[in-house]
Amino acid sequence: MTELQLRLKDGNTFKTVTVNQEIFTIGRLPECDLSLPFAGVSRCHARLMKMSEDVWKIEDLGSKNGTQVNDYLINSPQELHHGDILWLGNAKLVVQLQINDQVWEAKQEDSDGQKTILRNVHHLQQQWIEVDSQSEDISNRDIIIARLKDLVDIAKNLSGATSIEEIFSQVEKVVFRYLQGIERLALLIDISGDGNLKLVNSAARTISQQQYLVDDSDWISRSICQRVFAEKVAIQTADAQKDERFAEEKSILLKGIRSAMAVPLWDEKKVVGVLYADARLSAYHWISEGKEELSFFSTLANLVASSVQRWMLAEKLKTEELIRRRLERYHSPAVVQQLIAVGKLPNGSLPPQEKEISILFADIVGFTAMSERFTPNQIAELLNNLFEEMLQEVFSYGGTLDKYIGDCIMAFFGAPEVQPDHADRAVTAAKEMLSRLEMLNTNGFWQEPIQLRIAINSGKAVVGDVGSSQRLDYTALGATINLASRMEGICPPSECVIGEDTYNLLSHRDDFQKMGDYRFKGINRSVCVYQTHLCS
Repeated sequence: MTELQLRLKDGNTFKTVTVNQEIFTIGRLPECDLSLPFAGVSRCHARLMKMSEDVWKIEDLGSKNGTQVNDYLINSPQELHHGDILWLGNAKLVVQLQINDQVWEAKQEDSDGQKTILRNVHHLQQQWIEVDSQSEDISNRDIIIARLKDLVDIAKNLSGATSIEEIFSQVEKVVFRYLQGIERLALLIDISGDGNLKLVNSAARTISQQQYLVDDSDWISRSICQRVFAEKVAIQTADAQKDERFAEEKSILLKGIRSAMAVPLWDEKKVVGVLYADARLSAYHWISEGKEELSFFSTLANLVASSVQRWMLAEKLKTEELIRRRLERYHSPAVVQQLIAVGKLPNGSLPPQEKEISILFADIVGFTAMSERFTPNQIAELLNNLFEEMLQEVFSYGGTLDKYIGDCIMAFFGAPEVQPDHADRAVTAAKEMLSRLEMLNTNGFWQEPIQLRIAINSGKAVVGDVGSSQRLDYTALGATINLASRMEGICPPSECVIGEDTYNLLSHRDDFQKMGDYRFKGINRSVCVYQTHLCS
């Protein structure tokens, strides 16, 4: 006598429900034979029916979300086999059939010869590698041994591969040599780490089949790939055209895809992609050899996964180095490391955003006259040495270099990382810049004493990469910046002036006193400016 059991995962535990009557209802209502208080489960969702001693079927009872058997919706009573997975809303049930306490082998074939295999990747790999030493099928053992040798060779070659093209080339050779039913092959990788699979390479067995390898990858079944990626299962279908679960797959119907096989790139730590293959004609030999070929394909993918991960890591390091070099023009090394670590820089780009910042302008007093007295080389040397010294103070307080404008340093605080105390940081950096310059002058930094004027203003600004595709600059734009630039012109030598908005944001205002109300070109209002003599 056959016994039907359903294995249900409830939270972190599993429970087994024995179906002990010929009509067995499942739903959300308590009066159902199996009550499932899960999301998506209808009041009376489905029922199990015993058709004979050995046959059970499941029927959907007009539920809202439908009943799925092995991930496809059923439209009529469906015969159940051992190992089938039932989905009723968010409830997952695994079918277990037993006869005389022995679990049945899963039936894979229907009356039309259709076959779809879903297997645990780890089990598949072990099944393929464990060759039966007692087998009398010498030719089969020879083939398996030859494949093992090839896998050893490909493992060696993959370890030295430095590009994704090299990796795929090694895979392509082995796949087309041993898996005769495969016509097209594709490698999809989750490059960004967000679960979005991107086609990185593909190949066809013959030149005539290359026309189907289109850039938008519409010949690939995305639903198969996504399930393989998400659930770490290997899938092989010998005739997708006849399989109900692929009824909604337009790519399969339009492109004439029949046989398809997909396995995850998984090294038991992380899935990084999918190896996908198909044939436009039905591969009938998969019906008899499907398990073995799927096992081989999965074992191969396991080797590829490690190489892909190494390649992705190398590419990430290259990208980070390029980003680091670019950002270190503007930020302190600590800020650069933080930006890279938190992953806020897609493609190394900082898109423009509105921020609350404090902008600082520091200008050399009398630079025009100085340029007349010294050679261009001497002026260049002065600016290089002075900027190097002043920028250390900007970076020390988390500031960002916007640009050098002739003899002027333009920097801001409060972006890209939000700094609630940006005004305090800007003023403190200005004080330290003037103190540092005083010390440099005392030690004979230049042929004559150098003086700076520093102006600071606070408010909203648009901050980010601005420019063309050929050149981008990380900069701040807006009225806040324009006012700071104007204020620098009225600043006494060796002092700092700040706007009223900056003054109001300071935690300590004792060093500043009101300088007066000023009107500046292009600004239709009076501006209150504060100043302090920072060098006594």
